Amino acid sequence: MIDFNPADKIQDLQYFGEFGGVNPSISDSSTYTFLSAKTMFDTFEGNAEGCYLYSRHSSPMNLYLSKALAAMEGTESANVAASGMGVITSVLLQLCCSGDEIVSSRTIYGGTYAFMKNVLPKWGIKTTFVDGTKLDVIEAAITPNTKVLYCETVSNPLLEVTDIERWAQLAKKYNIKLVVDNTFSPLSVAPAKLGADVVIHSLTKFINGSSDTVGGVVCASQEFINDLKNVNTGAMMLLGPTMDSLRSASILKNLRTLHIRMKQHSFNAMYLANQFENDGLKVVYPGLKSHPSHSLYLTMINKEYGFGGMMTIDVGTLEKANELMELMQNRNLGYLAVSLGFYKTLFSAPGTSTSSEIPLEEQKEMGLSDGLIRFSIGLDNDIERTYEMMKSCMKELNVI
Repeated sequence: MIDFNPADKIQDLQYFGEFGGVNPSISDSSTYTFLSAKTMFDTFEGNAEGCYLYSRHSSPMNLYLSKALAAMEGTESANVAASGMGVITSVLLQLCCSGDEIVSSRTIYGGTYAFMKNVLPKWGIKTTFVDGTKLDVIEAAITPNTKVLYCETVSNPLLEVTDIERWAQLAKKYNIKLVVDNTFSPLSVAPAKLGADVVIHSLTKFINGSSDTVGGVVCASQEFINDLKNVNTGAMMLLGPTMDSLRSASILKNLRTLHIRMKQHSFNAMYLANQFENDGLKVVYPGLKSHPSHSLYLTMINKEYGFGGMMTIDVGTLEKANELMELMQNRNLGYLAVSLGFYKTLFSAPGTSTSSEIPLEEQKEMGLSDGLIRFSIGLDNDIERTYEMMKSCMKELNVI
């Protein structure tokens, strides 16, 4: 990984509240006043820096959080929204018009898949889904109408690793934009430094980390962020996925501890993945040498933050997966719940939850089995104790 430490960039940011507070003051206003009509006009035109017009356009707290996230990803600018899907849909509609095409990795978040497959065709935008690990297949899918390559750094839910530098080379070769969802790997990977044009996060997950709010961010060039916020043609402006200032303030505070949390998530997941693989289970985790892209991922990550907090275990059948998840929840090992990045472990069967939008035949084709359990490993202090308790549940149900 190149010499770029996102945690240092976040640490170097200092904001002062209106009355000298160590946290910036929250502007609890939907609209803002002007001392002159000329200043209001200039603000509408985007020529009055430091002035605010209406909170759907921007607000002080949203700009504070956006600046911090741009620093984290190493981009010129960023813009936050009320959800990850609010960002994804806005970005794709900003980049594509009727007749345009997208080439996307087939293993992506189910909501993104559903939007591309079921909604974008209504606007005449076609998506071709491909095996994101095969560069020749990706290139073969590109046509003169392709405007976007779309992938996830670490895919949901199969944890396939995208070779972002190679994808970026393809994007530049054909003069198209590379959009990367980096939700599973904040701090560990900086896609913009590897050639991505646009980087997306669901802030709901690791970045916020407390499962108490929903949010999203797009990090990109200043020009593209300006386009998204344009009052006449900007998708994020006109579709209205605005983040509330109170939520921005909450996420900004949690962002300050992200580096500590990611190290613990990764440490715990690495320990469990090793132990369960040694027990003979079918474990997928990018930190394991058995992962097909382990060597590639080593070249992409900032090793200080590890291989992330996500892993999968295949227990054979959906019935067995459901029994195990219910038992682990009853033993206080975590929650049978979707999402990720919480301080407690979360587990779900993605084929019937977060990836249920993907048709069953396509799930099977991509290797998403009925018995697959996706784990978002928590911040447990004694991970050896957690392992023994999880192993006890598995033995009880004859999983191992």
